[in-house]
Amino acid sequence: MADEQEKTEDPTGKKLDDSRKKGRLARSRELSTTLVLVVSGVMFLVMGGTIAKAVFGMMQSMFQLSRSQTYDTTYMFQAWGFALTSVAGPVLTYMIVAMIAGIYGSIALGGYNFTWYSAKPNFAKMNPLAGVKRMFGVNGLVELLKAFAKFLVIGSMAFGALLYFQDEALHLDMELYPLNLFHALDMLEWAFLIMTLGMIPIAAFDVPYQLYKHNKEMKMSKQEVKDERKNADGNPQVKSRIRKLQYQAAARRMMQEVPKADVVVTNPTHYSVALKYDDNGGRAPVLVAKGVDELAMHIRKIADAHEVPIVPSPMLARAIYYSTEVEHEIPHKLFMAVAQVLAYVFQLRAFKAGKGKRPKPLKKDLPVPPELRR
Repeated sequence: MADEQEKTEDPTGKKLDDSRKKGRLARSRELSTTLVLVVSGVMFLVMGGTIAKAVFGMMQSMFQLSRSQTYDTTYMFQAWGFALTSVAGPVLTYMIVAMIAGIYGSIALGGYNFTWYSAKPNFAKMNPLAGVKRMFGVNGLVELLKAFAKFLVIGSMAFGALLYFQDEALHLDMELYPLNLFHALDMLEWAFLIMTLGMIPIAAFDVPYQLYKHNKEMKMSKQEVKDERKNADGNPQVKSRIRKLQYQAAARRMMQEVPKADVVVTNPTHYSVALKYDDNGGRAPVLVAKGVDELAMHIRKIADAHEVPIVPSPMLARAIYYSTEVEHEIPHKLFMAVAQVLAYVFQLRAFKAGKGKRPKPLKKDLPVPPELRR
């Protein structure tokens, strides 16, 4: 029993689908953060100079107003337009690329998933004991180690960048304006990119850990696998009950169609099939009811009660029973045999109505193809 309760089995497809619907996926915040920071660092390196020059040009124009521009109340709107056109392009490009990186980083592990399940109020999350357990559990320890590793790695990268640019930074005051500003910006761009690269090993550790953690949480016990398979297949007693009810419902529908039949062909003790032919519709004869043993006897009783002709023909009855489903037309290979039966029935009906001669007895050896004989 203990082995069955131990979660040693891989999760089933249903377990993974249910977990996905609840928003429980393998996610890595470190991967998302790293991707945003690295892409931002690269974009800062590529677009930083362009943005700085645009801002510098805008500020320069703002501080070089003529007398007429100073007293022109409409020039403020022109200045706004100039500022937007000169700065908005590179800034928006930077922001859009960073936003795309953030979105992709969020779904890179686990894929896209939208669900309202996580938005439902869950008072269990407000339990302080559960919070303390999370803090001092294995996951809390791992998060603490990651935070400490980020502090060491990024701090080391920052210190290394500071040492690398130390001499250049100390000599910025000796460079001409505004070249010294752009030189300082260039150092900041590289320093920022170097620090963001320190997040890559953190993300490289976090991604497989999150996959391992999620797979471990999704593990199932042998009993859970058995229960899920049982629920998927259905309870045998319930399925048997459903089949019985379906059979009874189908039998009731068939019994309602027997009085409308033109003839019932019997075995005569084990099989009964009821046929209906619409000579105006142009269709082949249709099987409206069939049964064996007790159901066959019930079909004959209803046929007797409603004066539906009963014709004994064991071979034809079995052939129709096994080759045709209810509410379907009989196979074309049985047309000749069924046509002889219907012709006999219609002649008998005309004779009883006083409109014809007594028909000759139906042949016992009806033309049933060998492949349909049972």
